[in-house]
Amino acid sequence: MRIGSSIALIVIGAIIAFAVDYQVAGVNLNLIGFILMIAGVVLLIISLAVAFGGHRTTTTTRSGIDPASGEQITQQDRRDGTY
Repeated sequence: MRIGSSIALIVIGAIIAFAVDYQVAGVNLNLIGFILMIAGVVLLIISLAVAFGGHRTTTTTRSGIDPASGEQITQQDRRDGTY
């Protein structure tokens, strides 16, 4: 959804910047179009970074001695997740 939204922002910004030939007093539509395109590119880069670079694996190891039996106990937890 994020990638689609950012592409939509790029497309809408390009349409406003290059295809709209309408003048509004006090509003620069070309500038608004370029701002939307830049925002879309930034969101696209962030979305791709999160989608493809956010995976990690965490492993935690704990060791201890059982007071009742005197045996050494080792517990290992592994978690796969995303940022």
